[in-house]
Amino acid sequence: MPGCVIHGAGDLRVEELPVPEPGPGQALVAVRYGGVCGSDLHYWRHGGVGDFRLREPMLLGHEVVGTVVSYGAGASGPVPGTAVAVHPATPCGRCPECAAGRPNVCRDTRYLGSAARFPHVQGGFAGRLAVPAGQLRVLPDGLGLRRAALAEPLAVALHAVRRAGDVRGRHVLVTGSGPIGCLVVAAARAAGAARVTATDLLPAALAHAAVAGADTLVRADDPDDAGWPAEVDVAVEASGVAAGLDRCLRLVRRSGVVVQLGMLPPGPTPFAGNLVVSRELELRGAFRFDTEFDTALDLLATREELAGLITATVPVRSAESAFELAADRTRSCKVLLDFADAADGGDGAEGVDGAGS
Repeated sequence: MPGCVIHGAGDLRVEELPVPEPGPGQALVAVRYGGVCGSDLHYWRHGGVGDFRLREPMLLGHEVVGTVVSYGAGASGPVPGTAVAVHPATPCGRCPECAAGRPNVCRDTRYLGSAARFPHVQGGFAGRLAVPAGQLRVLPDGLGLRRAALAEPLAVALHAVRRAGDVRGRHVLVTGSGPIGCLVVAAARAAGAARVTATDLLPAALAHAAVAGADTLVRADDPDDAGWPAEVDVAVEASGVAAGLDRCLRLVRRSGVVVQLGMLPPGPTPFAGNLVVSRELELRGAFRFDTEFDTALDLLATREELAGLITATVPVRSAESAFELAADRTRSCKVLLDFADAADGGDGAEGVDGAGS
């Protein structure tokens, strides 16, 4: 079966890998779609994401959906052939964070396609994936596999909005309208925000934020854009750049909340710390998710328009072109790898498809 293995910065290879056998407690899933995430792009471009650096070849991918094939000893779950999404995290269940109900920041978690630990946790961009059976989630009625591939990034967005607190009736600012930022817009809407303002440097990205439900679209590089609010109640920084964080700190009202979701570059990041003091702001981090994954699937089942954020589907054997497309924000929002026929040698000759549900 083909698998997308990253060996270092700029060195992505589609390799022929053995089909795994599910071990005790595991399920074997035939992967159909895998979403190319910003972290996947960072591994491809820079050999790491944030402080997590590649130290060995790693199978990428953590946004995966497919169908159940079989189970290992002692495992059970949805019958073979059932469409499922795969929760990518396996927390240890023993550390202080897990005991406190915060498994998303577990100090010993295993997360698909992550270099946070060594040996690295191999990911899900392959024709078949063996995972603990408890990580399977049956898709709700009305939700197909293609749209379900948004569940993992939507769960990240839902967790970020949850970290902001109660946003009902509030004005929420989202800086950065990439796939995650757009899904933060959708999550804020679902949580009852009265108004959502989205910013970005690119008109194409702002158009996707409108699809997700943004009321106001602002060019981040235009200080005279009429859409800039005087102040907001809550800000979610989804761009991962210091300028975005600075904008959030300056626009959120006194005693307001800023959630840093975008992964900033490694090393120190300067920020307007005096504003945190003088305005008594709350600056909170948001990392991954927990039960929000199930909420994301339910929300996707009712929000058909979010399929419009999927701008291309590319055969797995053309993975490098998929990564190049995903990295070009003027041409794409969310790009999916298609693993149809991957396990039995399909050549993926059908090319790139456009958006759909």
